[in-house]
Amino acid sequence: MLDKSIPYYDVMMKRLKGKQIGNSDLHSDYKFVLFKAGDEKEWAGIETSVGEFDREVDALVYFQREYLPYIKELERRCIFIENNEGLKVATLTIWWCYTGLRRDPWIHWVAVRPEFQGLGLGKAIVSEGMKMLIDIEGDRTTYLHTQTWSYKAIGIYKKAGFAITQEKGLAGYNNDDYENAVNLLDKYIE
Repeated sequence: MLDKSIPYYDVMMKRLKGKQIGNSDLHSDYKFVLFKAGDEKEWAGIETSVGEFDREVDALVYFQREYLPYIKELERRCIFIENNEGLKVATLTIWWCYTGLRRDPWIHWVAVRPEFQGLGLGKAIVSEGMKMLIDIEGDRTTYLHTQTWSYKAIGIYKKAGFAITQEKGLAGYNNDDYENAVNLLDKYIE
């Protein structure tokens, strides 16, 4: 869940190729599944439940515009964690962004439904996502965008080999919030 009680600043993170990925096993009550047609509603529900969108319809419109045109890629890059009842409770998307002409692998939209947070599912999906990313893209420098509101997730990303970066212009992000973000996060992340 996003902590909107603190100031919002963009946070850019980078995992250098070759960096060790933290390993986290998934409890036997859950399994990883890949996106299939119709799962966009599940994605929208998860992302709305954590506060990334105010309404599921907005999340669904975003997903349809940004990802559905690439359905074959989506089917191998968007993963969920599903519980024994078939409910999708977490998601992560392995994608790409351009910085100028350079195409880099990125992690997009990591989320765990609030009622399932604190069970290690975030660590598990980031670990699995990075393994899948390396299988798809090779072991390359990888990026993600997050925000100070997601400081708990930033701790998970750090364990997966990511570090906050000062780089400017990544995928169109100015990264002007770097100093403010780092100073604020020092109060929240060990």
